[in-house]
Amino acid sequence: MDISIHVTFLPHTDPEASLAFYRDTLGFELRKDVGYENMRWLTLGPVGRADSNIVLYPPNADPAVTEEESKVVLEMMAKGTYASIMLATPDLDAVFAQIQGSLDKSGAEVMQEPTDQDWGQRDCAFRDPAGNTVRMQQVK
Repeated sequence: MDISIHVTFLPHTDPEASLAFYRDTLGFELRKDVGYENMRWLTLGPVGRADSNIVLYPPNADPAVTEEESKVVLEMMAKGTYASIMLATPDLDAVFAQIQGSLDKSGAEVMQEPTDQDWGQRDCAFRDPAGNTVRMQQVK
């Protein structure tokens, strides 16, 4: 079998703040910006990597989600326990320094500076403007 992960979804609460983080801070390109009523879905991905996409979506867009469930989702997002993504880079420290230098503009925050983990991985973590955990690993 030849299977890849093509698209993942992360919720947003403020499309402009999330766009600023993923496009302006991480350097992703905006591929689609779809609006419906007062909601927006943003598709972004690394430049030159059309096969890797993140769709930022409004968490209250699914009509099957009740108002009470939506409240729980928003509460979990605010605590940073709802969604996460793992990114990778060959130079974690350089990328961390670059991202850290532009966080003030995006509303994101550092959760963990680059650390050599007990399981042999070097990684760092950020919280995006919606509260999603964005963990980044060093790859060789």
